[in-house]
Amino acid sequence: MKPIDILHMWIKAFNNADVEMIAELYDDNAINHQVANAPVQGKQAIKEMFRNDFNNAKMVCIVENIFEDGDWVILEWSDPLGLRGCGFFQITNNKIMLQRGYWDKLSFLKQNNLLD
Repeated sequence: MKPIDILHMWIKAFNNADVEMIAELYDDNAINHQVANAPVQGKQAIKEMFRNDFNNAKMVCIVENIFEDGDWVILEWSDPLGLRGCGFFQITNNKIMLQRGYWDKLSFLKQNNLLD
């Protein structure tokens, strides 16, 4: 498989809020760093992060662009509420090793009524 194939699997799992499937796409020692938050390390911790996120908000990834360069894929996305962002995925041996995401946390919290 190519890295872009893994990304397409990730998008499908994300849009289905399938925590089990999404977790299987990560290496045991992967790092997921949504830059608005502290980095999360390890497949189990990443799985819990997604479980919490999916429990707090309905999230949908609408693909704007995908770029592939070696073992990196870049996803530019939007969602139905107008939020936009991008994600960088380093994929080795068919597993996500590193994911970095850039998006506006304040807008996300406001749109999903998650501010205190």
